[in-house]
Amino acid sequence: MSPGGSIRFPWRRDPAYRFVVSITDILDKVADAAVVPGYTRIGPALRRHDWEQLPSMAGTTAVITGATSGIGEAAARRMAGLGAHVVVIGRDPEKASRIRDGIAADAGREDAASVEVADLSLMAEIRDLAGRLLEAHPTIDVLVNNVGVLYRERRETAEGIDRSLATNLLGHFLLTNLLMPRLEASAPARIVNVTSGGMYTVRISISNLQNDRGEYDGRAAYARAKRGQVILTEMWAEEMRDRGVVVHAMHPGWVDTPGVDSGIPLFGKVMGPLLRTPEQGADTIVWLSAAEEPAETTGLFWHDRRPRPTHRVSRTRETPEQRTALWRALADLSGWSGS
Repeated sequence: MSPGGSIRFPWRRDPAYRFVVSITDILDKVADAAVVPGYTRIGPALRRHDWEQLPSMAGTTAVITGATSGIGEAAARRMAGLGAHVVVIGRDPEKASRIRDGIAADAGREDAASVEVADLSLMAEIRDLAGRLLEAHPTIDVLVNNVGVLYRERRETAEGIDRSLATNLLGHFLLTNLLMPRLEASAPARIVNVTSGGMYTVRISISNLQNDRGEYDGRAAYARAKRGQVILTEMWAEEMRDRGVVVHAMHPGWVDTPGVDSGIPLFGKVMGPLLRTPEQGADTIVWLSAAEEPAETTGLFWHDRRPRPTHRVSRTRETPEQRTALWRALADLSGWSGS
């Protein structure tokens, strides 16, 4: 029976327990809808009452982008602590090596982590990275697309692509598609796309993917990319539904990370005491990568170990035609041909 089953946990049939659960479920919905209590450190404090311990990840390989700081680093450390071999992907080789050594020391295993260096805003480097990953790892059990940056000014990469689009969406699209055959061959496997609650405020814009129309708004560009991640999650989930690869998206809430300090410093100062720790923000990433429950579904959007709606207002909904157009535009910009 599943970990939440009544045979393993007979006390869950107790009326008093069920009453408490019903009340906390109501509070959970209210907190999520009200945003501030749900997205801050209040959320985990409210919701942790029935969180199960995570199972072992021994024998698995987890590839995590943006794993040299913030929630990516926290997720890598926790997965390694559960027994996984974690592939730390970052741009700075010295920093990545320090993180790898720290993970190995914490886990008590020299083979707890390895490093791959790449700039994930550059499609050429992503292709090289994918080739190295495929050569070094016969199986890839988990892919966490975590890297993300909020830029206050628009700039283009050396490949002529808006760096917000390239880092926050296009690179995820290319890396995932390049690794998908290995994930399928390693089935059961999982993909976790780390997005943002900010995507609730926007609709995908195919005509402005490059964020070059009108005045640049870094927060809006970031949110649109995160909306695109959720759309891709659902498209990949449908494609891989019967092929052993589960695909989920999640948002970590408001977390005290270097990205907040650099991208939205005023927000960080105002919300400081309420911001989550990186470990709290990473919890659902690790849970989606390890636990039994999320393996039973696919294509959902999670926050604090519970599925959440992908839209709160109708104006953010995209059409099937826009989904197809998004995929085609990303394939064209990244050079992905499907093979």
